[in-house]
Amino acid sequence: MLSRTENILSLVMIPLVMSACSSGRTTVDRIDPQQTVDVSGNWNDTDSRLVAEEMIQDALAHPWSRRFTEANTGQRPTIVIGRVANKSAEHINVNTFVQDMVRAFIQTETARVVSSGDAREQLRDERFDQQDFASPETRARLRNELGANFMLLGEINTIFDREGGREVKFYQVDLNLTSLESNELIWVGQKQIKKFVERRGVRR
Repeated sequence: MLSRTENILSLVMIPLVMSACSSGRTTVDRIDPQQTVDVSGNWNDTDSRLVAEEMIQDALAHPWSRRFTEANTGQRPTIVIGRVANKSAEHINVNTFVQDMVRAFIQTETARVVSSGDAREQLRDERFDQQDFASPETRARLRNELGANFMLLGEINTIFDREGGREVKFYQVDLNLTSLESNELIWVGQKQIKKFVERRGVRR
C-alpha cells in the first residue's frame, strides 16, 4: 500500500508525464542566414535583404549621384533615411528593412549615410553630456554634424488574393529620394514581389 508521500508524488508526476507525451518533440536545425527559406509565404528576411540591395543599387546607378559628385568637387552625396511606412495587411519589420538599406548604401561607398530618428537624438544627448563631463581634448564638438543632402522615404503595400488553400501574395515597395534643399524628387524606385502559396489539405 502506498504511503501518503508516495501518493502525493504520484499525483504530481502524472500531469508532468502526460504533458511531456502530448507536447511532442521539437527539433531545431541551424541554417545559413543567407539561405532562402519560405515557410508561410509572408515577407521575410530574404525579401528584406534582396529588395534593399536591388533598390539601392538602382538608385545609385542613376545620373543624380554622378552629377552631385561632379558639381561638388568630388564629394559623395549624403543621405538620411526617413520613414518607410508599412501600409500592408501584414506585419512587416520595417526597421530590419531600413537597416538593410543602410548597409547596402554604405557597402557601395558611393554615398554617405547619416543617422536619423532616435539614434540621432541619442548621439546629440551624448555630445551635450560630453561638454560637461568629458575632458576638453576628447569631447565631441557641437554643431559639427554632417548635413544630409537627400532624404529617402517609402512605403510597402500588399494585395492578397485567396481562395481555399491557394493564395497569391503581391508586395510592392516604393522608395523616393528627395533633395532636402529643393524638395525635388531625384529618384523614384519600385520593386515588386509575387508569391503563389498553396496549402495542401485545405478544402477549396
